[in-house]
Amino acid sequence: MTPGIAVAKRAKIAHRIHEYSHDSSSESYGLEAVEKLGAEKTRVFKTLVVCLDGKELAVGVVPVSSMLSMKLVARAGGAKKATMADKPDVERSTGYLLGGVSPLGQKKRLRTFIDTSAKNHTTIFVSAGRRGLEIELGPEDLQRLTSGSFAEICQADPGRAPPVSA
Repeated sequence: MTPGIAVAKRAKIAHRIHEYSHDSSSESYGLEAVEKLGAEKTRVFKTLVVCLDGKELAVGVVPVSSMLSMKLVARAGGAKKATMADKPDVERSTGYLLGGVSPLGQKKRLRTFIDTSAKNHTTIFVSAGRRGLEIELGPEDLQRLTSGSFAEICQADPGRAPPVSA
């Protein structure tokens, strides 16, 4: 059991674990998960760690079908600039290896921003803490367990509907 799964179990939230045989030659961990789980690309989310203003690490959770916008994640974090975090910093702060970083159960809880598209689904898939292991849970449960917030953090996509203002 990974720390991410332990967090979900302790919180007694509804979730399902999905395991598949990871192919080390796969070029995209997220697309491999989509293929092996037979899930929609918009329901499988990747966990990306960014550095805000060169000081603070934060997490962006976005569909594997989309690209994280550095400009939008910086704005969500109240920063001027965001860059991808360095591999050693990611692994040290989260306790996970790249390709298996879960937004749950990280060594150091990082501020988390979940793309608002997650709310379009009853459940989504995120890494459970290692390559070849996904946890399926409700987006609101993920938000609650990470103390995260929903934000538009993906690059504009012509096929994606524009945000609806309330």
